[in-house]
Amino acid sequence: MDRFLDIWQEYWSAYLFWDGFEVSGLAVTLWILVLSLLFGFVLSVLLAIGRTSKNRLIKGPIWLFTYVFRGTPFYIQLLLIYSGLMSLEVVQGTPLLRHFFINGYYCVILALTLNTTAYTTEMFAGYIRTTNKGEIEAALAYGMSKWQIYTRIIIPSMLRRAIPAYSNEVILMLHTTSLAFAATVPDILKVARDAYAATYQAFIAYGIAALVYMVVAFVIVAVFRKVEKRALAYLVVSSKNDKQVVKNV
Repeated sequence: MDRFLDIWQEYWSAYLFWDGFEVSGLAVTLWILVLSLLFGFVLSVLLAIGRTSKNRLIKGPIWLFTYVFRGTPFYIQLLLIYSGLMSLEVVQGTPLLRHFFINGYYCVILALTLNTTAYTTEMFAGYIRTTNKGEIEAALAYGMSKWQIYTRIIIPSMLRRAIPAYSNEVILMLHTTSLAFAATVPDILKVARDAYAATYQAFIAYGIAALVYMVVAFVIVAVFRKVEKRALAYLVVSSKNDKQVVKNV
């Protein structure tokens, strides 16, 4: 216990936000997590619509993209983006591309964004396909355009029903950020590795990192439960009404 407190006292700021030279630890992890989820969410909604299209020229490339990124390990994807692309002459010869791919933060966010987009696109597409046909028929009867049906009926319904599954994706993304150290990004795991290298206390150094991840995951789950409870409240009301109808009969 004394060793745990000693290491925590020495490295707590590095684990959370600052290692004495730059932002590190939890602050970096949350930053890359939020940005990649934000970019991935927007892209996933758009690609999910295309994934459910009847046009093969639209859904075909999207399927190939999701298949590739869901079928290969994230660690390899990160290494290909951070190290592999820099070996290409077109990247080295283009200042803008070279500046982008030489930066570990940019590469990690890009890799995380593409990875979560692949999984979330298929998830959202599945919920779009299971949208209640009666709602769509009612919208058509009301005279709504295709754009209005998607923005007012299909997408809101899809997002509400996808909340439980999407919360799992966010947790998995939080865990996936632990590989950011491969691109020299000073995230939580990078700090833990530095603490281990300095103290040789592997169990304590990595145990502290595990506790930090657990606390963040707990907060994320709690937030999603509140959002889910609010977004799906109509299902509870509907269930109560159905039971009341059965009793009256």
